[in-house]
Amino acid sequence: MVDTLMRTFYIETFGCQMNVHDSEKVIGTLVEKGYSRVEEPADAELILYNTCSIRDKAEQKVFSRLQQFKKEAGKGKTFGVLGCVAQQEGEKIFERAPHVSLVCGSASYTKLPQLLVQLEAGGKRVTGLSLDTDETFETPYTRRDSPHRAYITIIEGCDKSCAYCVVPFTRGPERSRTAAGILAEARELADMGYTEIQLLGQNVNSYRDPSDASQDFAALLRAIGRVPGLKRVRFTTSHPRDFVKPIIDAIDENPVLCNHVHLPVQAGSDKVLAAMRRLYTRDDYMRRIEWMKRSPRRIAITTDIIVGFPGETEEDFQQTLSLIGGVEYDSMFSFKYSPRPNTAAVGMADSLDELEKGRRLSIVQERQRAIQIRRNAELIGATEEVMVEGFNQGTGQWIGRTGQNRTLNFTSPGTHRPGDYLDVLVTRSGPNSLAGEAVN
Repeated sequence: MVDTLMRTFYIETFGCQMNVHDSEKVIGTLVEKGYSRVEEPADAELILYNTCSIRDKAEQKVFSRLQQFKKEAGKGKTFGVLGCVAQQEGEKIFERAPHVSLVCGSASYTKLPQLLVQLEAGGKRVTGLSLDTDETFETPYTRRDSPHRAYITIIEGCDKSCAYCVVPFTRGPERSRTAAGILAEARELADMGYTEIQLLGQNVNSYRDPSDASQDFAALLRAIGRVPGLKRVRFTTSHPRDFVKPIIDAIDENPVLCNHVHLPVQAGSDKVLAAMRRLYTRDDYMRRIEWMKRSPRRIAITTDIIVGFPGETEEDFQQTLSLIGGVEYDSMFSFKYSPRPNTAAVGMADSLDELEKGRRLSIVQERQRAIQIRRNAELIGATEEVMVEGFNQGTGQWIGRTGQNRTLNFTSPGTHRPGDYLDVLVTRSGPNSLAGEAVN
């Protein structure tokens, strides 16, 4: 049994919302088992790193953290690597960082209580690396970071096998939770006072109810949008191939469903998209953009771009720039291609050096910055509903977030609490945020 007297843990999370929510599950399990969370690794007996392996840079950060504790600073502490890097590297982590005692992928978080027992018994190489396709990785206990906004995982894994992506190897194949289970969790969260829910999945719109295949993602959105007490429902991340018109119809019908869609395109060239194994063409993607552009609600569209994929020519790159100009995204995550282990792209000839990749990335980011400046300026004079997230003492402004997922910093003579909703008049804009004044 875990000694509950002086057991402390520290956890650092790298990566996307999926990893953030995974950490909430890990924290909930540890707290239920008698551990206490601390804010500094120096104060912890158990140090955990929940990792991301989508980009090489994120992976290197984890091993850099571990190196900091290699000698004196790590004495008397137990180290664990969780998540995607753990699943990808497996027991090789023990060779690379011998002071690590736990390596556990996200599919094994339901088994954390047993793994903790092994650690407490003095285990030096404890592993949880199974990819059990019968589970969707829900744990009995979750310690949520916010009392107002909550994540719900609706689908795990990926069946798409994009040439650059490690997710099928680190998260396994797609498997969905039942709609009944998801709705029960949403109702429970609403009853607890949560007003915003974000539905999560590597390919969230690939969702199918395993007990009734006719119930797809659009049907689930409609059902969750009717849960009493919820004011906002978000979702991420969508795959263009499975992004269908009924999803937009559902957003149009119910203002509870946020008017923001993250739809990663990755490249604007059909040749590169085919090499990436993205399963759609540029025209397919632009058809989905047109659905959103025709929506009576102003839907914010965001995306991911990879530059410098093996074989990408200057002409291919120009096609990506023309797509960016045609869509005019509200924001974007952009990256240089980096080879990842176990992916098909590892064996492709990489004809671009890092300098050229960097040049292309800079052009993309400069082009997108100009678009964001223009699009955000169009909102000056508009009144936006925000959910209050906090107060910035340095600027004297409240921090809010709109339904389109824009940050809106505002002044107000009143006092507010995180989780409050109010209307704000937009008076100024920048490339990454808006500013305004509370209306009421």
